Amino acid sequence: MKIFRLLTPLLLAIVAVLCFAPAAWAFCGFYVAKADTKLYNKASQVVIARDGNRTVLTIANDFQGEVKDFAIVVPVPTLLTKEQVRVAKPQIIERLDAFSAPRLVEYFDPDPCAPLIFNDFMTLGNGGAGGAGVALSGSSDHSLGVTVEASFNVGEYDIVILSAKESGGLETWLKNNGYKIPQGAKQLLQPYIRSSMKFFVAKVNLDKFKQSGYEFLRPLQISYQSPKFMLPIRLGMINATTEQDLIVYILSPEGGAEITNYRTVKIPSNVNIPVYVKKEFNEFYKSLFQTAYTKEGKKVGFLEYAWDMGSCDPCSADPLTPEELKEAGVFWLIDNSSGNVPVFPNFGTPFVSSNVFISRLHVRYTRDTFPEDLIFLQTANRESFQGRYILQYPFQGELKCEAGKKYKLSLPKRFEQEAQTLAKLTNGNIQDIRKKMKLSVGNLTYSLWESFLSWF
Repeated sequence: MKIFRLLTPLLLAIVAVLCFAPAAWAFCGFYVAKADTKLYNKASQVVIARDGNRTVLTIANDFQGEVKDFAIVVPVPTLLTKEQVRVAKPQIIERLDAFSAPRLVEYFDPDPCAPLIFNDFMTLGNGGAGGAGVALSGSSDHSLGVTVEASFNVGEYDIVILSAKESGGLETWLKNNGYKIPQGAKQLLQPYIRSSMKFFVAKVNLDKFKQSGYEFLRPLQISYQSPKFMLPIRLGMINATTEQDLIVYILSPEGGAEITNYRTVKIPSNVNIPVYVKKEFNEFYKSLFQTAYTKEGKKVGFLEYAWDMGSCDPCSADPLTPEELKEAGVFWLIDNSSGNVPVFPNFGTPFVSSNVFISRLHVRYTRDTFPEDLIFLQTANRESFQGRYILQYPFQGELKCEAGKKYKLSLPKRFEQEAQTLAKLTNGNIQDIRKKMKLSVGNLTYSLWESFLSWF
């Protein structure tokens, strides 16, 4: 999102200090790249909009294969009716991903010999069986201990809401009714039955799917009331052979959210890295995440983004519109025309608070490392955070003044710090990093760096 506004000299001076003082990096810079969910081969995405005890849960289907083989079983705390289930637009998940993805930003050192001049303007960089029908509501299979509490069709999905007395009977019922449930489901279903949870079960109605004209399955969105603020993930581990990535976007009118039964830690962020990483940012972030994941013992959830959705700095995508937020399940939006929404300054340009705070949590899990479902806590903490990585380009012009000479002599130490930071974040080889940096900083500057390294 670009900000283009006449600034007072005092405000501009403050912005200049924030954005260009090496010891005081702020959340600005020119956005150049993002690390979205396309980085991961097996990444599930879930959106949770929650206020009080009401939850709207949107599940993005990353199913690969024949749609006739698709089945999803989600434990839910209460009975659901047709009015509580809808099909969402897949683009809304993509928008949330793009808006909150870890990002790469770049800065350019000013000429240290030039007098300081305040510009009048500032720009921030953008940054089942098809058509077979479903069981009748209220029917039951007494021999298996399973009751069909409700059944209906939403979009291309046939949906049933089940209750069960024991996991073996539920597993048998699902298989007998055409749901392709993996082996081992019985063990993982049992804790939900003990907790008296219901089961939201969906499969694809092939006739309706063909009529819809969609190429891929759309996300399912369910709404319910419950004091339980949790996400069942154990069923997704039944047939998993490798680590799974889960991205959870939690939307709240209050503040950030965190995981309570596992540690929530911030992803390493706000550091300067070598400028050559611009060409390989995706690989850099994958290595950074894996290194942090291993360092933390593989049993944590990472916070990758936390921000009021009425703004962004820098923006990797435009903030979501009120219509898009409602599509994502936000049900508490205030009509801006009422005048009841507070206005806050944003680098000189007022913005209207969306009354929606987003937390992006990234969990990489296996059956062994995450034996429990995720339990969340909604907080009033509105502190901004983002996975943000900085490229700082040295000034390339002629430097004849005394300040220029001092600036040039300071570069080797800075380059070495960037190299060491990258090696630590990615568990990379420091010599390989230095070789790549040599190509990006120029021979003359690199010769100074080599002299600097020889002192050690």
